[in-house]
Amino acid sequence: MTYTHLSPAHQELRDHTSKVAAGLPAAGEPGRINRPLLKALSEHGLLGRLFPRTSAMDLCVIREALARHNTEAETAFALQGLGAYPILLAGEKSVVDAWMPRITAGEAAVGFALTEPGAGSDAAALTLAATPDGDGYRLAGEKVFISNAPDADVYSVFARTSDNGARGITAFAVPGDAPGLTGTRQRLVSPHPIGRLHFKDVYVPATSVLGEVDGGWRVAMRTLDMFRPSVGAFALGMGQAALDAAVAHTSEREAFRKPLKDFQAVSHQLADVATSLQAARLLIHDAAAAYDSGAERTGHLSAMAKLFATEAAQRAVDVAIQVHGARALEEGHLLEHLYREIRAPRIYEGASEIQREIIARQLYR
Repeated sequence: MTYTHLSPAHQELRDHTSKVAAGLPAAGEPGRINRPLLKALSEHGLLGRLFPRTSAMDLCVIREALARHNTEAETAFALQGLGAYPILLAGEKSVVDAWMPRITAGEAAVGFALTEPGAGSDAAALTLAATPDGDGYRLAGEKVFISNAPDADVYSVFARTSDNGARGITAFAVPGDAPGLTGTRQRLVSPHPIGRLHFKDVYVPATSVLGEVDGGWRVAMRTLDMFRPSVGAFALGMGQAALDAAVAHTSEREAFRKPLKDFQAVSHQLADVATSLQAARLLIHDAAAAYDSGAERTGHLSAMAKLFATEAAQRAVDVAIQVHGARALEEGHLLEHLYREIRAPRIYEGASEIQREIIARQLYR
C-alpha cells in the first residue's frame, strides 16, 4: 500500500523496515533484553536512522512497520529510543560521547526511569530523592515499570531535587552498574523487559545531570511529546496486522455456503476498522511533522495521535478476533499474541485519560 502523503524517502524507509523485520534474529527469552536483536537493528541501519538526528516522522514510520511484522523488534527499538532521547536531548558532551555511540551500535541497552509506585499518571508526584553530595548527588528511592530494567547499561532517571512539584525534578544519566543500584523483573501480560529499580544512596556526578537542575520535567515532557505519536504508530502497526489477518481469513473461511466476507455484518466491521486505522495514521503523521517542524506547542497533537490510534488499534484487534472465532484465542495464534500486546499502549506514556486531559487543556488555553 502506498501512502500518498508520505515523502518518497519515508516510503522507502517503511519498505526497508518491513523487509528487515522479516529477517531479524529469533525471539529472545521473555522478559529479558534481546541483545542480538539490538545489534541487528543497528546493523540494518534502524538505530542509526534514529540517532543522532532524531526525527519523529522517522520514528513513527519505523515503529509502525516493525509492529506490523515483528512486535519484539518494535519494542526493542522503541525502548532504546525512549531511554536514549533524554541523553541526546540534554546531556553534556562527555555523557553523550560516552553513551550514544554504544547505544546506536546496539552494544548498550538504555532505560527510561520515570514511573514510581506512587507516581504513575501523576508523574510529577515522584519521590525518588536526589540529595547534593560534594560534586554530585545521592539517589535514594524506587522506580517501577522501567524499560529494559534491571539489565540496562544506562538509565535516564528522573529524581526530586527540590520540593517544588514538577519544577523540582532533575534528570540524570545513571549507569546500570552504579554501586547501590539494584533491580528485579516484573512479569506482565505481554513479557517485555520491564522491571523495578532500587536506588540505595546511588552516587552520580554533577556532569551526569541531563539539562538543568530542577529542569528535568521539561526533559521528560519533551521526550514524551516526541514519542507519544510513535506509541500510536506501534499500536497502528498491530492494528493493521490484525486487519490484514481478518481480511485474509474472511476471504477464505466459509459459513452457510459462502465466504464470511459476503456477510455485510462482517465486511462492514472491517471497513470501519480500516477507516479508523487510516485516520489514526494521518493523526500520527501530522503530530510527528509538527514536532519535526519545531513548532512551539505539539503536546496536544501528540496526545490526539496516541489517544485515537491506541483506542482504534484495540478495536481492530478485538474485531479481528471476533470474525476469526475461537481459533484466535488459541495460544500461539497471531491474534492471541496481539490481544496481549495491544492493551498496554493505552496506559503507558500517559493513559488515554491523561491524553484527553492534555487535549482539553489546550482547548481552554
